[in-house]
Amino acid sequence: MADYQHISHGFEPVFDERSRVLVLGSFPSVLSRENHFYYGNPQNRFWRVMAAVLGEPVPETGDIEGKCAMLLSHGVALWDVIESCDVRGSSDASIKNVVPADVARITSVAPVRTVICNGGTAGRLYRRWLEGITGLPAVVLPSTSPANAAWSLERLTACWREALLAVLRAQ
Repeated sequence: MADYQHISHGFEPVFDERSRVLVLGSFPSVLSRENHFYYGNPQNRFWRVMAAVLGEPVPETGDIEGKCAMLLSHGVALWDVIESCDVRGSSDASIKNVVPADVARITSVAPVRTVICNGGTAGRLYRRWLEGITGLPAVVLPSTSPANAAWSLERLTACWREALLAVLRAQ
């Protein structure tokens, strides 16, 4: 197994002054860091799930601008709970020495009313490091990670659709 490395996040959050929902992951995987954007592992189902939920075509793998546009046009912001940490490879279970993200960068500009965490690790980290800052409880959804093989793409999409559309309709 790889040794621990102290890694900084490496790329900016996705948000604008119209973002009403903030989706948070834990920390970028090795492939995401190499691709300089969120959910860079082609096996991660995040972009397929979001496209299906939002009624948009799935953005091409390297189309960062298209991915940002898809989220922002629906009032969705995207970031991670952690700004930097010690981690082994892409293992969320190995994360230690956390420096949380400065979530006020988003919440001071955008009218975020709901936080959705992509998976249990993001949810636990959010509750520990950021919930007290935002004052917003998180909706924790099943992870889109390929490690969450118990959830099919169809099941993930249905769960995310129910949660995300309920929030977007209510706001």
